[in-house]
Amino acid sequence: MSRIETFYEVMRSQGITRRSFMKYCSLTAAALGLGPAFVPKIAQAMETKPRTPVIWVHGLECTCCSESFIRSAHPLAKDVVLSMISLDYDDTLMAAAGHQAEAALEDTIEKYRGNYILAVEGNPPLNEDGMFCIVGGKPFVEQLRHAAKDAKAIISWGACASYGCVQAAKPNPTRATPVHKVITDKPIIKVPGCPPIAEVMTGVITYMLTFDRLPELDRQGRPKMFYSQRIHDKCYRRPHFDAGQFVEAWDDENAKKGYCLYKMGCKGPTTYNACSTVRWNEGVSFPIQSGHGCIGCSEDGFWDQGSFYDRVTDLTQFGVEANADQVGMAAAGVVGGGIALHAAVSALKSAQKKTQDKPASEEV
Repeated sequence: MSRIETFYEVMRSQGITRRSFMKYCSLTAAALGLGPAFVPKIAQAMETKPRTPVIWVHGLECTCCSESFIRSAHPLAKDVVLSMISLDYDDTLMAAAGHQAEAALEDTIEKYRGNYILAVEGNPPLNEDGMFCIVGGKPFVEQLRHAAKDAKAIISWGACASYGCVQAAKPNPTRATPVHKVITDKPIIKVPGCPPIAEVMTGVITYMLTFDRLPELDRQGRPKMFYSQRIHDKCYRRPHFDAGQFVEAWDDENAKKGYCLYKMGCKGPTTYNACSTVRWNEGVSFPIQSGHGCIGCSEDGFWDQGSFYDRVTDLTQFGVEANADQVGMAAAGVVGGGIALHAAVSALKSAQKKTQDKPASEEV
């Protein structure tokens, strides 16, 4: 097998100092939720292990995953965004086209058989023998099966590859199908989102490079390090949710106060992703912080769950264990009840004081 440079060698060749490299390793550990003890392990892996050969193929999609990936700030060093992996084939980013591109694909499969990662953006349509998506003169589903055959593992980038997304929305005339329902004999990591967060994408690659294994996955095949908590759990508007303070209409006074967007259709309580912690655009913001509710794009079938501005359900176990309407009513009831109780106690104390202050001659 042809030798591939290590990540450290690439960084050094681009003038990155040892100090900057170790700082990078620290940032990487933090991004992956790992403690300081893992920094030397990450450094050793990047100094000694060859970069991971990656074949990146595209089915039915809009390329938003690629757009997100190449804009990652961390854990990839700014000047070597694509240096961690040996991106040997990506028909969207590579300079080659046509026969040259297809030759690069076959060359990579042959050289690194059993040692490359197959990254899939988009999904294959199966109706009419796959004719709704043609790559290199052949149905994409054929390219997918061919590239997956000798892959070490597969990463399904985005909601399209993971669940089907808008292409698979009812009635799904092309039979757009998630990758895991076509490729069933390979380990598959789902990194859903429309698109996924850039740092989540690069974090998954970093983990696989460092530890030479797949990250721990949840029951849906998503990396637990990024998909183990609901957006709702770490949302900065959560205190308003628990207090029964909701936006009732766009641009009302409650919206200006930053109240919870659940009643406006926010899917944060049922969506597992890192948006409220990692955030977007180098950690600047995320949709809820920008005033729009979460649309649940990292969940299966989100496109068929009704309007983005409809409530998910009358959830029964969140906040103070009641639905959104009851939370507000309960909060008001507690305040009203507290006032009434305070008045009753005050009246009772006043009556008791009057009785105690009466002269003995008045008591009969």
